[in-house]
Amino acid sequence: MLSPKTKRNISRIIPFGVIWLILGWVSLFSQEAVLAVALEGNSNQSAVIRMTPEVLLFASIAIIVVGLLVGTIEVLWLSNLFSKKSLSLKIAYKFGFYTIFLLLVIFISYPIAAAIESQISIFDPIIFNKLSDFVTSLEFASTLVSISFSLFVSLFYSEISENIGHGVLTNFFTGKYHQPIEEKRMFLFSDMKSSTTIAEQLGHIKYFELLKAYYSNFSDAIIRHSGEVYQYVGDEIIISWKYNDGIKNNNCINCFFAMKEALKKRADWYTSTFGVTPTFKAGLHLGEVTAGEIGVLKKEIIFTGDVLNTTARIQGLCNTHHVDILVSKDLINELQLGNEFQIIALGKNELKGKEENLELFTVKKF
Repeated sequence: MLSPKTKRNISRIIPFGVIWLILGWVSLFSQEAVLAVALEGNSNQSAVIRMTPEVLLFASIAIIVVGLLVGTIEVLWLSNLFSKKSLSLKIAYKFGFYTIFLLLVIFISYPIAAAIESQISIFDPIIFNKLSDFVTSLEFASTLVSISFSLFVSLFYSEISENIGHGVLTNFFTGKYHQPIEEKRMFLFSDMKSSTTIAEQLGHIKYFELLKAYYSNFSDAIIRHSGEVYQYVGDEIIISWKYNDGIKNNNCINCFFAMKEALKKRADWYTSTFGVTPTFKAGLHLGEVTAGEIGVLKKEIIFTGDVLNTTARIQGLCNTHHVDILVSKDLINELQLGNEFQIIALGKNELKGKEENLELFTVKKF
């Protein structure tokens, strides 16, 4: 079984292979059409590799592999390495790195393709002469332009995906929420404790830096427990799960405790850097929502339904009960919490704007 984090990384890498394959095919067939005409003129025929079925198969496999390699490097390494750079600088730095990388790929793949076309050994002097002619030909420049375009498109996709969220971007492409649909989801509303006091103590800029670190610390816990960040609202983060994802392995509850542990591990760093260690409280609930695209000047995928208002109200009662987590009875009944958890009933509670009182629980993990 693959972990949620591994599944997420794979789903982010695969589009790179698809992008490179589609653009690669367009380039290959365009160049083949141009070469068919150019070969009748003064083109350097010794540098040309004709598109036989075997060459096309090899080229397609090579393009997919290169695309997946670029995606793997991007997702697992470079995106983090340049995360604090502006969009233009990130693309510039990455473009330079990938240019060197892809030149190496060309010098490896071209001799193989030439050997397949000529049906001779890759170490035959003819192949090296062909490579030499290719490097000084117009076809080489055309190949560089084609690869550069594929690289730019894939890097641009990566940045857009990172900024609006891979899941959101995928849903926009697939049109899943183009028409409103009903879903059963669970939500976690978390809120930083004493955020107003902390903001006044640190000042706006320092407080913003704390928020960036605070949200960053939650990322791994959310990914590992199959959560989706729905919204950041000031010092509040709203996390959502599809029903099956949230129920599985008690992900929605375990995510809360993993987030707590992530902050605890960096407590000394927060204290030395900001003079405070942030903590948070959370409310959890589940129910039916309507999901769909909305907006004209800016499109978003939003959820509407009573469950969101109710979850916000539940989270607001944490201070009243002096606890860090409150869970609705509806959600507790759906979970299978084992002996590692202690469930404490807090009775029925009146929620603002709700006619019926709601039974709430807090949960402790041993």
